[in-house]
Amino acid sequence: MNFPVVRHRRLRQSAAIRGMVRETVLTVDDFVQPIFVTYGSGVKHEISSMPGVFHFSLDTLEEEVQSIAELGIPAVLLFGVPDTKDSVGTSAYAEQGIVQEATRVIKSRYPDMLVIADTCLCEFTDHGHCGMVHTFERDGHVCGDVLNDESLELLVKTAVSQAEAGADIIAPSNMMDGFVQAIRTGLDEAGFSHIPIMSYSVKYASAFYGPFREAADSAPQFGDRKTYQMDPANAREALREAKSDVLEGADMLMVKPALAFMDILRMLRDQFDLPLVAYNVSGEYSMVKAAAQQGWINERAIVTEMLLGMKRAGADIIITYFAKDMARWLREER
Repeated sequence: MNFPVVRHRRLRQSAAIRGMVRETVLTVDDFVQPIFVTYGSGVKHEISSMPGVFHFSLDTLEEEVQSIAELGIPAVLLFGVPDTKDSVGTSAYAEQGIVQEATRVIKSRYPDMLVIADTCLCEFTDHGHCGMVHTFERDGHVCGDVLNDESLELLVKTAVSQAEAGADIIAPSNMMDGFVQAIRTGLDEAGFSHIPIMSYSVKYASAFYGPFREAADSAPQFGDRKTYQMDPANAREALREAKSDVLEGADMLMVKPALAFMDILRMLRDQFDLPLVAYNVSGEYSMVKAAAQQGWINERAIVTEMLLGMKRAGADIIITYFAKDMARWLREER
């Protein structure tokens, strides 16, 4: 009888051996915790489609950030839910805007916590699009065109106001053409040449964003975002988008969503040497939470495997609503 010459199972015989040869390891330094901040007092309201994720007012925000800091998570990504909206998203770049105020609160109490400011207009516009819109009627329906270059001016104002409030990293998510160059120029001219840009370089027009739109109250009031976010069928286009951002001065590149686009993560990892960010988005989170609540899956095992897959595909940083859970689980494994 012929026996195998190579026995791969030798390196799987015990937990100690498996740990010694493990190629991909998750650490708490990999994670960014998103936070939704709103106006009001005493607000800690669970988002119905995202169990375990909350809206926080400024006075309840400190307790949440304290828990994040105590777990060793190095960074938060701020999303704001304003009290007023208009057609040009004025509250996105207001000095006393909700993201700006939340940034000041966090940095005053936890100066070492990295604050990443999402730079977009969709939460702040009454039409829910990520830029200025020219609206018109067609066959009795309200339609609109998102104006690219006019939107860049407002996005620059937003980025500068966020930097002035103390944001450590600017993360533009709007997918307007030329947005990295415009924001880089605006930050530099305002004296913020040291502030890095974490670009949402490859952001697909995805069905996985559904729960986020409830959380951020940012659903488009007409049409969709397919004229500026990417077609999920396209891969080569992702390389063109990322290359543009690299040439325009991006410091980090992001793929969003992550789970259905790990091939894109790998493509960018192979093509570019900038830090790569994966956004484990709301729909990915909510599906796991719903299945876990039904007892159909082992949540801890599924989440660990999912995030390992993102890191194995090439991500250096993972934005995830599971950040606090993973930090606790990793602590238990020590």
